Amino acid sequence: MPVTDHIRSKLGTVPHRPGVYLMKDRFGTVIYVGKARDLRRRVSQYFHPSRRLGWDLKFNALVDAIHDFDVHVVRSEPEALLLEGRLIKEFHPRYNVSFRDDKQFLLLKINLNDPIPRFTLTRLQPDDGARYFGPFANSGAVRRTLALVRHKFNLRGCRPLTPAEEDYKHCLYAHLRVCTAPCIGNVTREQYLMQVTAACDFLAGQCDEMAAELEAQMKKAAAALEFEKAAQIRDLLADIKRTTQKTEKFERIPYKLPVSLNPEAELRALGDALGLPREPDRIEGFDISNISGTFKVSSLVSFWRGRPDRTNYRRFKIKSVAGQDDFACMAETIRRRYSRLLREAKLHHPTTRTDDDGEAIPADLQRAADDVAAAFHDRPPKHDQDAAAARLNPPPVIAEDTAGLPASGELAAPWVPKPPAGARLPDLIVIDGGRGQLNAACSELAALGLGSVPIIGLAKAFEEIWRPGASEPLRLGLDHPAIKLLQRVRDESHRVANSYNAQLRLRKISESILDEFPGVGEQRKAALLKKFGSVHRLRLATVEQIAAVSGFGGETAARLKAFLEARTLTKPAGEP
Repeated sequence: MPVTDHIRSKLGTVPHRPGVYLMKDRFGTVIYVGKARDLRRRVSQYFHPSRRLGWDLKFNALVDAIHDFDVHVVRSEPEALLLEGRLIKEFHPRYNVSFRDDKQFLLLKINLNDPIPRFTLTRLQPDDGARYFGPFANSGAVRRTLALVRHKFNLRGCRPLTPAEEDYKHCLYAHLRVCTAPCIGNVTREQYLMQVTAACDFLAGQCDEMAAELEAQMKKAAAALEFEKAAQIRDLLADIKRTTQKTEKFERIPYKLPVSLNPEAELRALGDALGLPREPDRIEGFDISNISGTFKVSSLVSFWRGRPDRTNYRRFKIKSVAGQDDFACMAETIRRRYSRLLREAKLHHPTTRTDDDGEAIPADLQRAADDVAAAFHDRPPKHDQDAAAARLNPPPVIAEDTAGLPASGELAAPWVPKPPAGARLPDLIVIDGGRGQLNAACSELAALGLGSVPIIGLAKAFEEIWRPGASEPLRLGLDHPAIKLLQRVRDESHRVANSYNAQLRLRKISESILDEFPGVGEQRKAALLKKFGSVHRLRLATVEQIAAVSGFGGETAARLKAFLEARTLTKPAGEP
C-alpha cells in the first residue's frame, strides 16, 4: 500500500534513539512489535519502495496491513529487548514469532529470612518476601556475574536450605575457601549476612571499586602480553556492566481495544436485526472460563455506543458451583451481577415497584427496563422519546486517534457521549453460548424481576443468535455488521475470562513454595496438599501434624516447619 500522509508526517517525528515500535492495522489492533537501536532508521525501512520488491511474502503482507504505528523510547538496547518481550506477551501480535511463549527473563533471587541465604536464578516473582534483581536480557551475562559474586564475596552455592555437617565434608567450595561455610559455624549468621548484603549492593550497582580493580588487572595482563587473560577480564567487565545496569520499570502501556471503523452503523444494523426501533446504548457481554472444573471464573465486559467501556468491566470467581457446569456458572454470574446492581441503585433512588420476591425495584431501573423492553418488543417506550433522540443524535465533532493526532477523514467518528454514572441496566445482554446458557441467564433475570431486559446468546459454531422463547436461531451471516459487533463483544468477554483464569493459575503455581524445599518431590508435596489443603494451612500446622503425613519423619517435619516460618511474610506496621 502507498505511504499515507499520516504515516509520512509521523515518521518525521520519530527520534534517533533506542526503543520499541508497534505496528497497527486499520482496526487499531497491534499486529507486530519490534525493537531498534535507532527507531527512525528502523521504522522508515518498512516503507522504502525497494523493500516491497523483495521475495518475503510475510513482510509484504505485514506492510500492506500497517495503517498506523506507535513508538516508545527507552534508554538502552537491553531495555528495548525487555519491553519488546513484555509487549509481545501482552498483545500476541499476528506477525511476531519470538517471545510468544510463557517463558520470562531471568531474575536473581535471595531470601534473607532463610537460615543461610543463597542466590538462585528464577523466572517468576511471587510476593514471598524475597529480594529480586532483574529481569536480565542476557542470561549468560547474569550467570557469569553470579559466579563472580559467589567467589568475590565467599557465598554458598549449594542447594540444601540448611546444609548438614556431612554435606560439608564433601563441599568443594568450602575446601577451596570459596565459601566461608556458615553451615558448620566457621562464621556466624550475622557475619554471613554482611557478606550477602555486600553482594546485594554490588548487584544493585555499587560495583565501581571492583570494576576499577578488574580494569587494572586487564591492563596489566595486556602489558605482559597475556592477551587471552586480558580478553577474559574484558568480557567479565562487559558482563558486570550488563548485569548491574539500571533498567526502567515499565508500566502497562494503555491501548484501546480494536473498534469498528463505523460502530454507529453496526449499532443500527444490530437494532434492525433484533427488531429494536433504536440502537442499544449499553451492551454487556458474559463468558465462562474453567479447566476441567477448576479455577472457574466469569467475565463481564461493557460496550457503550459500540465501543469498549473498560471502567465497567467486572470479573467473578464462581463460588457455589461444584464441578464443571457452565449453565450453573452463568446463572450465578447473572444473579450476582444484577442483584448487586439492584442493591446499589436502591441506596440512591426511590422505589415504587417490587420484584418476584417482594423487593422494591428502583424507579430509575424501572424506567430503563421499561424502555429497553418496549424497544425489544417493538412497543413505544413509556418515557419521552425526544430526550432519547437528542441523546442519540448529538452534534458531531472531530475525532482523534490514540496518538493524539487528528484522524483521517474516513476514520472520523461522531461524537460519543460519556457513559452515565451510577447504576444502569444494559440495553442488551449478550451471553457467550447457545440455548442452555441463555435459558440459565433468563431464569435468573426473571427471578430478579428483570425478565423484560433484552438478552440473546451467541453460539460460536455458525455465529447463531439465540433469543428467549425462539425455537430456531437467527443467522445473519458472517459479514453482517451486527454479527461483527456481537463478535467483538463476545471475543472481548472471552479474552477477559481467559486472562483471569490464567492469572489465577499462575498465582496458584507461584504461591506453592514447596518446590524450593529440598527433598520434597511430587508425591510428598501431593500428600501434604491432600492433608492440609493449602500452603497457608500447612504453615499453621505443628511439627507433629506434619510428621504424621506419609513419607515424613520428625526431623524432616522440623526442617519443613523452619523453612515455612522463614518465608512467612512480616506484616507492615499498622496492619491488623
